This record gives sequence, structure tokens and C-alpha cells, in this order.
Amino acid sequence: MSDKIWLSSPHMGGTELNYVNDAFKSNWIAPLGPNVNHFETAIEEFVGEDIHVACLSSGTAAIHLALELLDVKRNDEVLCQSFTFSASANPITYLGANPIFIDSEADTWNLSPELLEEAILDRMRLGKKPKAIIAVHLYGMPYKVNEVSAISKKYGIPIVEDSAEALGSSYKGIQCGSFGDIGILSFNGNKIITTSGGGALLSKNQNIKEKAIFKATQARDCAPHYEHSQIGYNYRMSNVLAGIGRGQMEVLNDRINARRENFLYYNHHLSDFHELSFLNELDESHSNRWLTCILTQSFETREEIRLALQNHNIESRPLWKPMHSQPIFENCSAYKNGVSEELFEKGLCLPSGSNLDRNDLDRICEIIKNVLR
Repeated sequence: MSDKIWLSSPHMGGTELNYVNDAFKSNWIAPLGPNVNHFETAIEEFVGEDIHVACLSSGTAAIHLALELLDVKRNDEVLCQSFTFSASANPITYLGANPIFIDSEADTWNLSPELLEEAILDRMRLGKKPKAIIAVHLYGMPYKVNEVSAISKKYGIPIVEDSAEALGSSYKGIQCGSFGDIGILSFNGNKIITTSGGGALLSKNQNIKEKAIFKATQARDCAPHYEHSQIGYNYRMSNVLAGIGRGQMEVLNDRINARRENFLYYNHHLSDFHELSFLNELDESHSNRWLTCILTQSFETREEIRLALQNHNIESRPLWKPMHSQPIFENCSAYKNGVSEELFEKGLCLPSGSNLDRNDLDRICEIIKNVLR
């Protein structure tokens, strides 16, 4: 059996262990410390736009805190991109609120501005103005920021910008994570850089960062004893994991370039097959190409390719199943146009790790070519 090729595996740069060892030597084995502070600063400098960053235990925790800081409460409604991972939607339910799912547009596979506005007007007619919008830069491809932001401003509904997959992507030269009222990042093991597990909350408002850290550290009031006037969470990032993040930030641009090169390689070697198409950038967008995805002509073709890769010890994955099609959310309201359902049926994520070499890519492409021939 040939060596396993993973969809998106961690890729260490080499300096991470230095920062981890520093944490051990200084005994900063806690959810605070120098590595956390330096990691937050590195992200702030990379994203720019006067962003303030709070490093947390996961991207999911960041979304949960973001919604709470935007005053989402039980029985409120939150508009959420349907074509995404469940972690975008699950935190809505943590607060007892109701997700309202919005389908995608075909250009970026992200939140449809037309359906978004239709949903807002419809919910308002029903007497329930949504409290927030969760918009996702899926697979590292920026959503239509200008259009979605204009709708947000028009109706006074804040945006939680889910950039879990989009660190290093940009729109009109501005880094993703800085467009929403609150942005979030993920450093899960399969992301473009990783801290094993972890995430971050981003805001241009320093007060939002401070409130997020307060909530993430069990909402302990300022007192010599443990005093609590609010419910808090254990959501702060470990100083040990933040050490991994510091090292990863030093190679972030290399990781972005490598994943973009993967996309170009696949596109060059597979574009002659009319049965396949790729998600292309719009003029104003620059994607980190976290995952390279192909769209086939049918479910059967997608499955034939996926199973052929699997038989050769290569991991691939269908595109996200829309949240409005998930059993847990089947009773939620959804504004649909069929785009995400077709993408799920025909789309496939190809191995995209920054540690793939030319032999790996050749092997993958040859298997796909053999299926299509």
C-alpha cells in the first residue's frame, strides 16, 4: 500500500518547539502567558486594519463569544450561511437562539447577498428582526464583502465574519478577518496554520477584545477572591499551544504560497477535462486556497473519483453538506436556491496540504485522469 496522502495535515516550520520549550522552562503552563501575548500581536500585525485579537481554545468558542457579545439571546434569530461546517451554526443554538439558513451564490460558493436581503425582509415582516449575520469565507475564498457589508449596514445587523478557513485570504487587498463587526479564526489541526486546537476572536474595538477575554476566563470580577457577576467560560488559549502558533506565524506566507501552488498544479493538469471545473477567484479576491475543490458533472463522477483516490490511500472529501439539509437543523427556516445542494452533490475537496510534494500531486492527478478517461 502506498503512503497515505491526507486532505490537509499539520505542517510544522521548525521553530515551534523553541517557543513550547520556553513555556516549559519558564513554567508558563497556563491559559495565559508570553506566548499568548506574542501570538496575538503576530496575528494583529499580519491582519492589520487596527485589529485586536483574543486567542481562544477554538474557532467555535470564538463564534459563541462573538454572538454573546452581540447580545444574541434565547429565541433570537441569527442568519447563517448554510454551506459551511456545523461549527458556524452550532453556537447559535448554545444561546438558545434560532439559526436561519441562507443559501450560496455560484461565484464564490458563499452567502448569497440576494437571498440574505430577502431573508431579512421576510423575517422583519414576521416581526423578528435578525440579531446577527454569520458569513463564511469558505475554503479560503472571500465572500462578496461589499455586497454583504452593505446589507448589514442598511438594516443595522452586525456581521460575525467566519474566517476559520481564510487566514491569509484578502478582499481588495485587505485581510479577511477584519471586515465583520467581529471576526473569528481557527487553528485546528487541518487549517493553514495550526496550534493543534485553537482559535481567535478579532475586532477593531479594543473593548470587544477585553470583554471576550473576560468571558473566556470564567468572567472573574476584579476582587481578591473569586467573584462572579456574569456567566463565563473556560475558552482561553494555552500558553503552550500559543507557542506552536508563534512558530507557525513565521511560516504563514510560505504555507499560503504552497497551497496556492497546489491549486495551480491541479488546475494546470486537470483543466483539459471538461467534466471538471474549479472555483476561481473574482478580480477583487485573493484566496489562501486552504482546500482545492473540484466540481464534477454528477454525483456518480464525484464518487468514482473519491473512491478511486480512497483505494489508493488518498483522502478526499465531498464539499460541505448544507446545514439546512442536516438532520439536526431540518426544522429550521432556510432561504434556498439549490446552489449548495448541487455543490454538495457534485463537489470534492482534493488533498491540499502545504507539505505535499510533486510526486504526491502527480499521483493524485494521474488517478483522477484515469477515472475521467
